[in-house]
Amino acid sequence: MPRNRFVLVGLFLIVLAIIYYSFFDGGNVDTPAVANPEAYRLEVAQKRKEKEEFFRTSTESPFTDKSKISSLIYFNPDPAYRVQARLERFADKKKVVIRLTDGSEEVYEKYAHAVFTLQDEICRLLVLKQKNTLSVLFKDKTSGKDTYGGGRYLDFSENDIKENRLIIDFNEAYNPYCAYNHEYACPVPPAENTLPIEVRAGEKYSEP
Repeated sequence: MPRNRFVLVGLFLIVLAIIYYSFFDGGNVDTPAVANPEAYRLEVAQKRKEKEEFFRTSTESPFTDKSKISSLIYFNPDPAYRVQARLERFADKKKVVIRLTDGSEEVYEKYAHAVFTLQDEICRLLVLKQKNTLSVLFKDKTSGKDTYGGGRYLDFSENDIKENRLIIDFNEAYNPYCAYNHEYACPVPPAENTLPIEVRAGEKYSEP
C-alpha cells in the first residue's frame, strides 16, 4: 500500500510540473544568450545601413523625397530586448479581419499567441499569418512618443520556430511604410497587441 501511495504522489508531482511549465512559466526560457554583444550590435547596425540603402536606391522605397531618408532613427541595439517566446497555437485556422489605415480591411489567419517575459512583465502577442509570412503588429508605451503612433511590425517565417519556441528580437521592430508615405495603407495592430511596457528597441520615429 505505501508503495502505491509513493507512485501516486510521484505521478501527481509530474502532472503539477507539466501544468506549471505549460501555463505559468511566462513563456520564457531566459533571454537567449548573445555570445558576443559587440558583434551583435555591429550586425544590427549593418542591417540598418542596408535598409537605408534600399530606401535610398529602390523603386519600392516609400520615400518620394530621398533626402528625407536621414530621418530614419533607432534605439541603440540592446540584447535585453531579444526574448524567447512560447507559442500557444490555435487548434484550427481561425480568421481575423485587420483594419488598414485607409479604412479598408484584410483577412489574416490567427496563427498563435507568443508568450514571453520582458522587463519582469508577462507579455502576450497575437501572431498573424498571411501567405508564408508570420507577423506581429504591436504597440507599446513608446507609441506616439518616441516611436510611430500607428505601431511597429516584426516578421518571421515558420522556419524560425524551433520546438514551439520563437525568438522575438525587438531590435528589429520596424515602422510600416505608411509612417513615411500616407499613400500606403498599412495594417493596424489589433487592440490585444498593446504591450504594457516601453519597448525601447528597434526603429524610432520623427515626422519625415
